[in-house]
Amino acid sequence: MLKHYSEEKIRKKMMSRRLIFSTLLFVLSFFPRLATAGEFQDDLKARRARAMERLGPESMLILWSAPTKVYSHDVNYEYRQDSNLYYLTGIDQEDTTLVLMPGNLTRKEILFVKERNPLREHWTGHILSKEEATTQSGVEKVYLATEFEPFIRTILSRQPYDLPRYSSSPEFDIFFKALTGGRARLELILSPKPGLFERLGPTFEFANRVKERSTGLLIQDATDLLRDLRQVKTPYERKVLERSVEISNSAHLAGMKTARPGAYEYEVKAAIEQVYKSSGALGWGYPPIVGSGPNTNILHYEKSNRRMEAGDLLLVDAAANYEYLTGDITRTYPVSGTFSPLQKDIYRIVLAAQEQGMKIAKPGVRLSDIHEKTVQVVKEGLLKLGLITETAGDQYRTWYTHGACHFIGMDVHDVGDYDRPLEPGMAFVIEPGLYILDGALENLPKSPENDTFSQKVRPAFEKYKNIGVRIEDSFILTESGLKQLSARVPRTIEEIESFMQTHSKPSASR
Repeated sequence: MLKHYSEEKIRKKMMSRRLIFSTLLFVLSFFPRLATAGEFQDDLKARRARAMERLGPESMLILWSAPTKVYSHDVNYEYRQDSNLYYLTGIDQEDTTLVLMPGNLTRKEILFVKERNPLREHWTGHILSKEEATTQSGVEKVYLATEFEPFIRTILSRQPYDLPRYSSSPEFDIFFKALTGGRARLELILSPKPGLFERLGPTFEFANRVKERSTGLLIQDATDLLRDLRQVKTPYERKVLERSVEISNSAHLAGMKTARPGAYEYEVKAAIEQVYKSSGALGWGYPPIVGSGPNTNILHYEKSNRRMEAGDLLLVDAAANYEYLTGDITRTYPVSGTFSPLQKDIYRIVLAAQEQGMKIAKPGVRLSDIHEKTVQVVKEGLLKLGLITETAGDQYRTWYTHGACHFIGMDVHDVGDYDRPLEPGMAFVIEPGLYILDGALENLPKSPENDTFSQKVRPAFEKYKNIGVRIEDSFILTESGLKQLSARVPRTIEEIESFMQTHSKPSASR
């Protein structure tokens, strides 16, 4: 009995220690996340501070959350926050509004969030309380969304809001004096502008209401201000973007392992999206493009329902949305594991164009300069293959149908000033592509020049018809040079063939 008691005591002590150890591991697992959360809040505060410095003391910036969008009938799409609002608040909840008033004494940042509703939360999930909104965004002054209209009405009437009645407070004085002097500015996102006969969106309707009812207020477009801030990534954003692209790298490798003759395009797509979700990404940053055979020539192909055949190329353009940052990666590879000689001809031109573009991607260069460098390489390559007859004109555009570069960040085609020279912190892609699309010659505008061109290149066209190749990588310009974020995904012919042959699966049965 005594021996049994000792064993039982020992067993209980061991279980207690295991419980303590497990609890400690659980708690420690949150430390990196908590540190990241704190770092994110600090970054948000710094972003708002830079925005307010640009705005100046006599202005008011208002940003609204994105509306919910209906998928069908009573089912909505998964909610995606407006990029500008998320950039300054980190809140991905609908019915949220941010007001920045840089001239205020203490209430420079004001947030409006929807009221909690237990019944609604039972159906659609947790709604942030005002305290939680402060914790998540770092904005101290938070009101309910229902207070936004009275807040604006009171402020534009030159009366302080949420202060003791009849009290004399200088909190809003700078903005009020600017209103009286006709210098106050209301900054809104007013791009893109609707056409003359198009319906006005909510922001334009709000601007018109304010213009009709207020004096001393100049309404201005804040689009460029937010664009310029977002164009140069903060150290925190760079770290998150690298993680986002790293998830995308793994997803592309999973897709390559899945591709084989007899399999469907959607199988590759599913393998890619599984990696997104299992890695903690929100999902895709844009709908994945997975096109095989003739579908490689469809730039934004989305159906993904074709069965791949031996000898096909597969073009995959896909990237994850991780914490509202996305890269952009495209690879084109043979589902059978080996490029044909004709496929290699086209692939080598595209690869050489990208590599030459990478060489000149340095501070002071513009994205248009990189594109023009890829054009030079493409022209020389197409001329050798007989797909153009001269390099002086625009014949190359028959096969090279898009630009080589765009910025990346919160949106896959992120905001940015394309006339602004590159500087450290800017993130972008280089993505040349050639598409020998069936029917391309027949669809050229009718002219003697085009008729002559078509006749001369017809033999080469028939030879390379239906081959489409795009190679795209995500980059960030750092203080030490160009950093290729997507380098882990095989890119050269030799790398791709080695990977495909090493990880090849048997052809899917028909």
